[in-house]
Amino acid sequence: MNSPRKASVGEPPLLELERVSKVFPRGRSLREGTRALDDISMVIPSGAPSITAIAGESGSGKTTLAHLVLGLLKPSGGSIRYRGDDVTTLLERGGTSFRREVQAILQDPYDVFNPFYTVDHVFDVLFRRFDLGTTKQDRHELVREALLAVGLEPERTLGRYPHQLSGGQAQRLMVARSLMLRPRLIVADEPVSMVDATLRVTILDTMVQLKETLGVSFLYITHDLATAYRMSDEILIVHRGRVVERGTTRSVIDAPQDPYTRLLIESIPEPDPDLRWPGRLVEAMSEPLEPSILSEVAP
Repeated sequence: MNSPRKASVGEPPLLELERVSKVFPRGRSLREGTRALDDISMVIPSGAPSITAIAGESGSGKTTLAHLVLGLLKPSGGSIRYRGDDVTTLLERGGTSFRREVQAILQDPYDVFNPFYTVDHVFDVLFRRFDLGTTKQDRHELVREALLAVGLEPERTLGRYPHQLSGGQAQRLMVARSLMLRPRLIVADEPVSMVDATLRVTILDTMVQLKETLGVSFLYITHDLATAYRMSDEILIVHRGRVVERGTTRSVIDAPQDPYTRLLIESIPEPDPDLRWPGRLVEAMSEPLEPSILSEVAP
């Protein structure tokens, strides 16, 4: 496994969005279209890895932002740069390096699988496209290392069909797939919304360990401020396609300035009427993460 990297002097940001907008047209006119994002700017620095949360209610534009960063959509205005280069230009030139360094973990992991193939197929695709491993044994070791890193047993995972995996297993397999490419940035779009509470902790803890041990940065798309508070360093609150508040996660959630942010915080359910947010519930969410198997495979 790779060690966390440090930024070189003068190195451009890992990811930079400058006044990005996205309009989905109705008919032939953009003027009459739906403005999903409006004037979005943000920076994820190079060097020290970080987790940046994009939070907001459903329909606020979060997933559109994720698709723009991944190059699945083109912005209607503004620019998106990865390590100083325009993402659209990178993809027009082939984009192999970008596709390798910027990976995605989607809300529904089953969307990635072909039900007619065993789950091994998603790794086979990586081997062919990115020329990973020189021998069959090399490739076997790469897959084994990645699965162990996310807490999956290779003997009980490989050779199975997608429907034979639980939602949590399928999602962790997608994390393992991304990990094999040694990415610098992972865009995680609601990665735990379809798994139960116990597996949410496992998957989110794995993401934090990837940041701290392997130096992977994350763009974490979520509607859940509790998980954002627990794991992210910075947060942007998005409402109707615009950023209404941003800053360190603790400062934004502990002392929200925008009425919409306060409304989101007030909507967080309380498991115990005696626990208020923020307060003891925040302290509980801030408890140290459980040790990960990543510590066993990292240098």
